[in-house]
Amino acid sequence: MSIRKRTWTTKGVEKTAWVCDYVDGTGKRRLRTFQRKKEADAFAATASVEVREGVHVADSATVTVKEAGALWLKTCEGAGLERSTTDQYRQHVELHIDPFIGATKLNKITVPSVRAFQEKLREEGRSAAMVKRVTVSLGSILSDAQERGLVVRNAVHEMSKRRGKGAAKAEKRQKARLRYGVDIPTREEVRAILEAATGRYRPLLITAIFTGMRASELRGLPWRDVDLDKAVIHVRQRADRFNAIGSPKSEAGQRSIPLTPMVINTLKEWRLACPKSELDLVFPNAAGNVESLGNIINRGLHPTMIKAGVAVETGKVDEEGKPILAAKYTGMHALRHWYASWCINAKSDGGLELSPKAVQNRMGHASIQMTYDVYGHLFPAADEAQALAKAEGLLMAVNAT
Repeated sequence: MSIRKRTWTTKGVEKTAWVCDYVDGTGKRRLRTFQRKKEADAFAATASVEVREGVHVADSATVTVKEAGALWLKTCEGAGLERSTTDQYRQHVELHIDPFIGATKLNKITVPSVRAFQEKLREEGRSAAMVKRVTVSLGSILSDAQERGLVVRNAVHEMSKRRGKGAAKAEKRQKARLRYGVDIPTREEVRAILEAATGRYRPLLITAIFTGMRASELRGLPWRDVDLDKAVIHVRQRADRFNAIGSPKSEAGQRSIPLTPMVINTLKEWRLACPKSELDLVFPNAAGNVESLGNIINRGLHPTMIKAGVAVETGKVDEEGKPILAAKYTGMHALRHWYASWCINAKSDGGLELSPKAVQNRMGHASIQMTYDVYGHLFPAADEAQALAKAEGLLMAVNAT
């Protein structure tokens, strides 16, 4: 690897540059031009190490972020990811990554450039959550490109290591804890929902309340996985938002959930009226196919909540001048949150008082940390006042002697 000074004349003006002449790992001769010798020396020092370690990628051998993004999406499709997941990744690439840095060469993506990219996204109105998700996708694009030999470093991963755990803790502090009456229905609200539930969505809502199953798991639940004699549901599959049946979100999602008498009796009655089909689903649509999440929410959950009085005013009025109401909780996940809290609450408060590990298993969380992150503040705490008084008493007794 050599560095030499190059001088030439253009339209009578003498110009100078520094050229780094070297052979890459494939044996191909490469030339790289710099304005200053200091820059050429720095590049030569780095490139010589990369060539020796077999990781060097020349500028002409790399691709743009847009080209790398297209390759990554093909990898995702070939890996058999769910359509909803690949569609989300494609939106990240086409709507958020390509418009801003799509034309940039991969080896020009550095930690400062990633920070600038994030700031640009925020300036353009992207939420903090979206910026985070898009950055993760960019990191995955760079990882895929590394495996293809198109880039040496992954600036997103380097930035994450530099930020360390402190940034993650800061993000957690910014998230509000789940609260009863805001994110989690109260006991009185759940009781009202149970009393108001009628029609074809009643069995689904009752099952959701007393099992904590995800909406996708309820939509994909077949009768063969419901054992009413042993009072248990086996979660082995789910339906994505495109109504495709597949495995649960993770290995931990495959679990068994015990059933209450109300769920057992309700499902026994529902089984006689349930539409029949080849899919043999417990909660299908009228044709026996996978029910859409929109129908469950708009025709089942929201009307039942409004009927139960679990509603809020929208600020609008109908033709008779009466206020128009909307469901207080917008999605099925509120019922899942309630089930988790019911599992956690002390028996004296009407809960099951299960251990954190048991709650993790019931909810199908991939890790106990996830359970603690979402529901840790709901677990009963020791009586601190009583413990402090006892400790103080012991201390004073020691001093008295």
